Amino acid sequence: MFQILKDRELAPNIFEMIVRAPRVAQACLPGQFVIVRCEEDGERIPLTICDYDRKEGTIQIVFQIVGAESYKMAQKKTGDAFADVVGPLGKPSDLTEMSPEELQKKKIVFIAGGVGTAPVYPQLKWLKEHGITADCILGAKNKDFVILEKEIGSVSNLYVTTDDGSYGRSGMVTKCLEDLVKQEGHEYNHCVAIGPMIMMKFVCKLTQDLGIHTIVSMNPIMVDGTGMCGACRLSVGDEVKFACVDGPEFDGHLVDFNQAMERMKLYKTEEGRLFLKAKEKETHHGGCGQCS
Repeated sequence: MFQILKDRELAPNIFEMIVRAPRVAQACLPGQFVIVRCEEDGERIPLTICDYDRKEGTIQIVFQIVGAESYKMAQKKTGDAFADVVGPLGKPSDLTEMSPEELQKKKIVFIAGGVGTAPVYPQLKWLKEHGITADCILGAKNKDFVILEKEIGSVSNLYVTTDDGSYGRSGMVTKCLEDLVKQEGHEYNHCVAIGPMIMMKFVCKLTQDLGIHTIVSMNPIMVDGTGMCGACRLSVGDEVKFACVDGPEFDGHLVDFNQAMERMKLYKTEEGRLFLKAKEKETHHGGCGQCS
């Protein structure tokens, strides 16, 4: 059992938990995720690791209530436990594999939207620990949905923007990025965008015009987390990839967002899942090694 050491509600229906998981904490790196099962017979929920403490043997997860299983998770309190926490899974951020010389050449901006703010934080923290202070645009619908502002502000040059202008700057994250580049003289050659699919799509359209290499995290489309279900199949350039086993991070300018969003809609129904399986045939599943 994996004990919950701390729980708090960050925003309406968005929760943070610190969980004792020593082996995961020892091995994980920014960009990776875990699979959590609330109960022995519960569903598998992939969640990005928001933070970790190797000394204490803990990891931090952030999740939003979107269905029955995440609702059950939210009912857990400090002192309770999860049945399973499996990980770390997925590939770490490319930034963690770069040499100090490569990192020093990067002019990095992170764009975090909604719950996507959680996986941005460990990357910013890791960069700060390695002498790099990146810029970060944190976007939310309104002031009530701004999360982890203090934490992210301590490890980055932070710009908060809200869609309705109720806090920070006014407008979408794309407007903030465009203002920073075109009106305020900021220069970037590397962008990491994590948030809702539609946000990442339009960030990539803008960064392509601005000539900024962009990485996106496709964790929003993961379901099973091991490549067995085929939910996170996507096209990256001319290749078929699976977010859970090949990612979750990819070159955003090569991702077919329209296809990925359409698959998400289809995958929500049993009829849609059967249609996708029949249409995609042997490419429907990922690299789990058990679906031949």
